[in-house]
Amino acid sequence: MTELLLSSEPATGAELWSGPIGDSAVEVAAARAAWPEWAAQSVAYRSEALRRFANVVRNRADELADLIARETGKPLWEAATEVQAVVNKVDISINAYHERTPTRKLEAALGSKVAVRHKPHGVLAVLGPYNFPAHLPNGHIVPALLAGNAVVFKPSEKTPAVGARLVGCYHEAGIPEGVVRLLTGGPDQGRALAAEPGIDGLLFTGSARAGQALHRQFAETPNKILALELGGNNPLVVWNAKDVAAAAVIAVQSAYLSAGQRCTAARRLIVEEGKSGALIQSMLKLMDRIIVGQPHGKPQPFMGPVIDNDAADRLQEQFLGLMIKGGKVIRRLDRPQEGRPFLTPAIIDVTGIDNLPDEELFGPVLQLIRVPDFDAAIDAANATRFGLAASLVGGSPEQYERFWAEVRAGVINWNKPTNGAPSTAPFGGIGLSGNHRPSAFYAADYCAYPVTSSETELARAKIEQGLKDPNMLED
Repeated sequence: MTELLLSSEPATGAELWSGPIGDSAVEVAAARAAWPEWAAQSVAYRSEALRRFANVVRNRADELADLIARETGKPLWEAATEVQAVVNKVDISINAYHERTPTRKLEAALGSKVAVRHKPHGVLAVLGPYNFPAHLPNGHIVPALLAGNAVVFKPSEKTPAVGARLVGCYHEAGIPEGVVRLLTGGPDQGRALAAEPGIDGLLFTGSARAGQALHRQFAETPNKILALELGGNNPLVVWNAKDVAAAAVIAVQSAYLSAGQRCTAARRLIVEEGKSGALIQSMLKLMDRIIVGQPHGKPQPFMGPVIDNDAADRLQEQFLGLMIKGGKVIRRLDRPQEGRPFLTPAIIDVTGIDNLPDEELFGPVLQLIRVPDFDAAIDAANATRFGLAASLVGGSPEQYERFWAEVRAGVINWNKPTNGAPSTAPFGGIGLSGNHRPSAFYAADYCAYPVTSSETELARAKIEQGLKDPNMLED
């Protein structure tokens, strides 16, 4: 009997999708068989195929947004922005490919040339997350296909319906079925895919723990590319903000957009001791207005549920753990609907907690840290093994320059939220947040490798040193 993977709606618990669990070896073999013909096509051909894909998604935008909203629980308006990001990714990736991996020819001695061109790796595995089940894997798949790779995509076991629909859009656009393969399943299928000898690399978006495991696994295969886009324990420093209301909006957006399920969400709010009262009060007033509800609710909610009850349970346990360590609750993390993973936005003051856990609380929990001066604010921002996003709200231009120079992160903003990074720029972090393979505009860098060639039409060669005089050789 075929084993099935089931997916349900977080907001209602209703079953949404079911499909057979796949076989990684079968999918990799199919991709490997189809890859040479795809790689042999011109970049112009592959670009046109991907533009057709963008048109398919554009024509199915409402349908895809509805599915994303149902399967993730995120509000419909937010799901619609994700669909638009999928469409936009194609032209951005084409521009990035030509900028980051162009063909170059340089003049050399004696009429020869030095050429730099790029080749695809072959078959790349893509493991996608559940929080942006279309946009984030698409950010790997599009540049990988454009470079001439074939792809085996395993969506998160929590959002397989969106993954299946995304692959269907590629095939509907005329991209060969062998070139984009769908592998459905859970963690076992993900580990099996990562271990397949037939893949030439793996592109991963997910938790730091899973990323560490993949890094260890790939340590013995340096011939395979590994790009890791992981999480963050991101700091938001608010310092002498002139517009307190605007600072409060930025803090709320940073912490609670997508129910806090963004790798760039602010996890730690760092403020000056004795000067945060107005900011916190402004935030609390705004939080009182936040609608937490079903994705298709009217009026539209700001936040939906987190992905499932297990995630909600874990967040409540983590919040309780901070309370037990001495954290002072400013706004509780409530579960308004029993049996469903809706959570209300929460703030907890963790100032002075010894051994504050350095972990990504992947949900609507913001930790307040009060510090005596700007030096301490920078120290607190850097008190993490992660290094994805950081933001300073307020401060002088000189303080921002210092913040930018001293804070360890791959995305550093001023008077902007920690989240919402542009796809027209590189995206990635350091420390536990990645392995120096930034995605978005720089994804082209890990989807192809450079080949340097010295070339001339006629062979000319001579050895000028280290040879015996030919007149001195014996007959």
